[in-house]
Amino acid sequence: MRTLILAVVMGFALSLSAQQKAETMIVIKTNYGNMTAKLYNDTPQHRDNFIKLVKQGWYTDSPFHRVIKNFMIQGGGNKDGRNDPGYTVEAEFRPQHIHKKGALAAARTADQVNPERRSSGSQFYIVQGQKYDEATLNNFSQRTGVSYTDEQKKVYATKGGTPHLDGTYTVFGEVIDGFDVIDKIAAVQTGQGDKPVKPVTMKIEILK
Repeated sequence: MRTLILAVVMGFALSLSAQQKAETMIVIKTNYGNMTAKLYNDTPQHRDNFIKLVKQGWYTDSPFHRVIKNFMIQGGGNKDGRNDPGYTVEAEFRPQHIHKKGALAAARTADQVNPERRSSGSQFYIVQGQKYDEATLNNFSQRTGVSYTDEQKKVYATKGGTPHLDGTYTVFGEVIDGFDVIDKIAAVQTGQGDKPVKPVTMKIEILK
């Protein structure tokens, strides 16, 4: 009995320690400025995969290849032309992580070919979005079944985002500084396939 109690206590302590672990900070350097972001600890598969790719240099000189104003900026392909590393990541949906402005989320293929909504191994997007009032959010909720706290409603009303993606794409981090850089990139001229006419590239570093 004493051994069992000790095991339970140790398990609880380890769980608490994981929750209190400092979040990994990164900086995304672009030719329009830098964005500082944090990776969430409660989406560990996405966090660890992203860190691995950064350390491997996957995102060095990688392009933002899809840009849609008032929606998002997307990147994640390797500079050598590979769109992804050839694997997917299990979805990690968390109701506390919404698609507010600055949300860092994983891109994926469509539901028709990806019913489990698994994430791309490297493709990600950063939300710009737009502002939504409570009535609009309530309409989203009725259609999607996603409910929002008062604080989340306030965020969408004051900062904006893309609530129609909530609950279907994994949000695994958020920009905490450099929101003006999101706006600058989202405003660039684009051509076919929403690709910037002039390349927008990135380098990502992990902050110690």
